[in-house]
Amino acid sequence: MAAPADPPAAGSAPWWLAGVTLPLALLGLGVSAYLTAAHYNQHVQLFCSDQGLINCASVTTSPESRFLGLPVALLGLIYFLTLPALLLPAAWRSPSRVLRTARLGAVAGGLLFVLWLVYAELFRIGRICLYCTAVHLIVFALFAVVSIGTALTGPEMVDPRGTPSR
Repeated sequence: MAAPADPPAAGSAPWWLAGVTLPLALLGLGVSAYLTAAHYNQHVQLFCSDQGLINCASVTTSPESRFLGLPVALLGLIYFLTLPALLLPAAWRSPSRVLRTARLGAVAGGLLFVLWLVYAELFRIGRICLYCTAVHLIVFALFAVVSIGTALTGPEMVDPRGTPSR
């Protein structure tokens, strides 16, 4: 039986973490930008069915398409504009506890919001938007990969004073 591998040293991370998470966040940014443009500009059309269960217009114009008075599409755009900073290779290599917590908190918060949005689509609106579903899947994938990546980078972190801790 092979000996278990040592966890990565503090400040190191598997090379693929940024290579997976950063493109996912940028893809989410693109879809969110498209949804935001369609929300604010009537000349931008969502190329999606407008009949039956799949009905992007019903979802994106419903009362549930706003949260705290802001369009959900705009909130998604803001989320995906800020998230890449936490997913850069340098951010993954950082031993900072604050950065690790912020990255994990950001994807966990995104997933909780997505779960509410899926509930709203299925049970309140009764329709599904394919573009929204793409964003939901991206957020779920980011949550999964960031959670795995956080576990793989080991428990050793540096507190704000720079002292290594466990």
